[in-house]
Amino acid sequence: MSSVTIDGILIKWLGNSGFMIKGDGMVLYIDPVNIPGNVPEEDMADLLFITHEHFGHCDPESIRKVRKSDCTTLIPENMGLQFRGDARRVIKGDSLTGDLSIKSVDIEVVPAYDSCDGSRCSGDGVGYFFVLGGLNIYHAGHTCTLPGWEFTSPDVAILPIGSPQVMDEVQAINAVTLLSPRVVIPITYDLDGIDGISPDAFVDMVKEKSPSTKVVIL
Repeated sequence: MSSVTIDGILIKWLGNSGFMIKGDGMVLYIDPVNIPGNVPEEDMADLLFITHEHFGHCDPESIRKVRKSDCTTLIPENMGLQFRGDARRVIKGDSLTGDLSIKSVDIEVVPAYDSCDGSRCSGDGVGYFFVLGGLNIYHAGHTCTLPGWEFTSPDVAILPIGSPQVMDEVQAINAVTLLSPRVVIPITYDLDGIDGISPDAFVDMVKEKSPSTKVVIL
C-alpha cells in the first residue's frame, strides 16, 4: 500500500523520504519528489517541510507543483535554493509552538546527522516533530542517529532504516525502542536488503524488541 490513515490523518508515501500528510483541514508535504502531472487543489500544500538539499529530497519541480499560493515552506537555513512566497529558514532547535505555531500546527525542528561514520557527519539537515489533528508525527529526515533533544514519544515515527548514509538496522531498532511510537514507517531502505536491511527483516526485529509498536510498510 502507498498510504495509511491513523486517527483520521492520511499519511501517503511519495517515494524516497517524501510524504503527503492530510487531515484536520490541512495538507502538509515533506520532501515531495517525482510528483506526476497536476496536483488537485484539495491535495495542494498548506505547509511544506524540506529536510535538506540533497537530490531525492529537494525536488524543485515537485515543490512547485504542490505549493498553494499561500503555502508556508520551512527550509534549513544553509540551503542555497531560493523560494518565493512565505519561505522560512529554520535551524535545529527552533520551536514553532504555541503563539509561534504555523497555521495552528505546532512544530519542533530537530537535528539530522548524515553518515555518522565520520565521512559526512555534517549535521546540515533537519528533522521535524509536529502535531496535526492531535497526532504527533516525527519525520527523522536523512539521519543516522537520533538527535539529543527532549521530546514527547511520537504517535508516528518515520525513520530511515538502512542505506549507506543513514541508520543501520541496529541504530534504527535502538531508535524505535527509545521513541516507543505507536507506529513506525520505515524509509530509505533496499527492498531486497542488498544495501542494508530489508523492510520485512525490520518488521521481525521490531516485533522482538518493541512489540507494542506497529510497523507500516508503504
